[in-house]
Amino acid sequence: MRFPAQIPLLLLAVAAPLAAQQRHNSDAPVNVSADSAELQDKQHRSVLSGHVVIQQAEMTLNAARVTLALTGEVVGGNPQISRVDAAGGVLVRRPGQTARSQYAIYDLNRRVITMIGAVTLTQGGNTVNGGRLTINLDTGRAVMDGSSVAGGTASGSGGDTGGVVTQGGGRVTGTFSVPKRN
Repeated sequence: MRFPAQIPLLLLAVAAPLAAQQRHNSDAPVNVSADSAELQDKQHRSVLSGHVVIQQAEMTLNAARVTLALTGEVVGGNPQISRVDAAGGVLVRRPGQTARSQYAIYDLNRRVITMIGAVTLTQGGNTVNGGRLTINLDTGRAVMDGSSVAGGTASGSGGDTGGVVTQGGGRVTGTFSVPKRN
C-alpha cells in the first residue's frame, strides 16, 4: 500500500522530537500496582488486573489487564521481567508524548514497545492515528503503520473488545499544528 508523500514527512514532525529526548532507562526497576495479581510460578508469569499501572523511569503504562513474562531468575529479591503484555484501554505516557491503543507489548530485552488496535499518538498539538505503532526506546524512533488488524486474538487478552483487535481503513491519518504567522 502506498501512502501520500506527505504522510511520512508529517509523521516525522511528531516522531522526530523523540530522538531528542534522553534515552529511556530500560534498566530501571519496573514498579507495578493493580487491583489484583496472580502469580503463575510454573508458567513464569504474573497476571495483573484492574487499574494496572506499570512504571519504569519516566514512562508509565496503564491498562485493564497486564501479563508479565518472568525469566525465572530472582535478582536482589526481585523477579526479572522480560516482557509486558497489556490489554484494555492501554495508555503509555512519556515526557511530552501520549500513546493509546487496545493492546501493547513491551519487549524489555529488545527495548521496543509495539501498540496495536486503534492507535493514537499525541505529541504537543500533533496527533497521528493508525493500526500499529512501534517505539524503539533506544533510538526514540516511532513508526506508525496503517495496517488493518482484525479478527485476531491476543494472548492473555481481555478488556472490552472480547480479545478481538479491530482497526479499519488501513491508513495512517494525522492532524498537525502549523507555526503561527505574525
